[in-house]
Formats: sequence, C-alpha cells, structure tokens
Amino acid sequence: MPDVSAFTNRLQKNYKHLAKWARRQGLDAWRAYDKDVPQFPFAVDLYGDRVHLQEYDTGWEMEDDEYRDWIQSVVEGIATVTGIVPERVALKSRRRQKGVSQYEKLGSAGEDFIVEEFGQRFIVNLEAYLDTGLFLDHRNTRKRVREEAAGKRFLNLFAYTGSFTVYAANGGAVSSETVDMSNTYQDWSRRNFELNGLDADRHQLVRADVFQYLEDAVDAGKRFDLIVMDPPTFSNSKKMQDILDVQRDHVWLIDYAMALLAPGGTLYFSNNLRSFELDDRLAEDYLIRDISAQSVPEDFRNRKIHQCWQLRRKEN
Repeated sequence: MPDVSAFTNRLQKNYKHLAKWARRQGLDAWRAYDKDVPQFPFAVDLYGDRVHLQEYDTGWEMEDDEYRDWIQSVVEGIATVTGIVPERVALKSRRRQKGVSQYEKLGSAGEDFIVEEFGQRFIVNLEAYLDTGLFLDHRNTRKRVREEAAGKRFLNLFAYTGSFTVYAANGGAVSSETVDMSNTYQDWSRRNFELNGLDADRHQLVRADVFQYLEDAVDAGKRFDLIVMDPPTFSNSKKMQDILDVQRDHVWLIDYAMALLAPGGTLYFSNNLRSFELDDRLAEDYLIRDISAQSVPEDFRNRKIHQCWQLRRKEN
C-alpha cells in the first residue's frame, strides 16, 4: 500500500489541537486538514461523526488501480486518526467533477443530518452535492452578522441554504428576506428556518434571480439595515436572465444593494474568486473595509479561501 505517513502525521497533529478548539467553540463542523502537505492535496472537514474529504484537482495522472489504492490509504489514515469508520468518509474528487457547480446534484442522494455551530443548527448532506449545505469558511462572518443583527431588517442575497439568515434571526433581526433562485436551496433554507424556530411571517423566502430582485426592490423603495451578498464566481443557470460573472458584475450588484441600505446600514460582500479585484470606483462612493483577515476562520490554513468586505454609505 502507498506510504501516507506524511499525511497521517500532519492530520494527527492538526486533529489533536483543533478537536479541542472546536469543542470549546461549540462547533460540530470544522476543517482538520487543508492541503498542508503538497503531496496530499486534500481538504478534510469533520461534520460530527462523519468526514467530508475533498481532493483538489492537481492534474496529476495516475492509473486507476494506483489511484484507488492511494485514496483507500488516505481514507484509512483518516479513520486511524479520527476514529471515524471509512464508510462515513464522503469523497469528492475534484478531478472527476470538472464543470460541476455546487448547485448541481451528484449521483448519490446522500443522507441529511444536523450539525451545530455556535448554538445554531443546520441540515447538511455530504454526498448529494459538490458542497455540503454549509460553507465552513464563512463561519466568522455569520457570527459577526448575529452580533450586529439586533433590531435590524436583514437581506440575504445568493442565500444558498439560508445560514446567514438563521444567524441574523438568532441575533434579533426584526425581519428578513432570503433570496435565491433555486427551489432546492430555498426548500433547504425553509427546513433550516424551521429547525431553528424562525417565524415564517417575519423571515420570508424569496425565490428570484438576484439581478431582477435588486431592480424590483430598488423600484419598490425597500430598505434594509444589514445585507449579506456572497455570489458565486460564475453561474449560467437557465433560471437567470443573464450569465453571472462576479468580476464583471460586482459593481452593478454592489451599487444596487447599497441603494437598498438604510442610513447607518452595512453590506457584507464576499466571493471566493482567487483573482478577484474590487473596482477602485467603489471606494469613491462608499466606505469600504477589507475584513478578509478576520473573516477566514482559524481552522483554514488557506487564508485566501475567500475575500470579504464591509461597505457603508458615506453620510453627508
């Protein structure tokens, strides 16, 4: 069998420290390994008593039998360190999923189960989609939203499974709108809301293309005190009027979102495009603070997994 001791030793070191840290924080879901050893290009995420194992696409070529043995050895190494049986390790091979977005269903239906994060509870599924239903790298920003939400009207754009809204409601938001165009993810959000006891009358789900929603909301004179916008890098969904390219479209998206902000309000804008650059013009119109260093959690070795900004209007 292949020698995976370098991987296992690093995972053991990380796990010993981070498992205690996660328990103190009240986290069921956290990252134990993040491509620490270049020869083992994986992310290892713990979700309770299960593991989400993602292989990064390196372009390496391996024969099928060699690849199978390598993966099996890695999975067995994870089982040895964590005590989680191999059957509860869900592998996502990026090299086998080219062209698949997080919104596309994979072959397996998987199994829904619940994890806890800072007192909130979320439904996740490790097999059915490329992503799990909870983006772990935005944990700190979710907590920030909860701390700022009391008495606020909250808007969640490109909402995925609604986790930011759960945090905002838990923090005392008086109302919210959660916008996503996917029926699947709006239903997932609804189940997360029910799981956390959100009032459906005050916390509304809006199935819509975000571009169209923003135009309509501005025309209707809607106002929010706290907005989160975390668009995908790229989307060509048939449900959208146009193709989304976050580098090309972010100025339009931010301008329209900022038009919805009440005086004293805050927009958090984030994305995970490695090459992304915020347009210089935005700093002329808004007060902008790069909070990426604070928003990436301690368990993520990759400090560039996303970028995040806090935007406020310049008050006259």
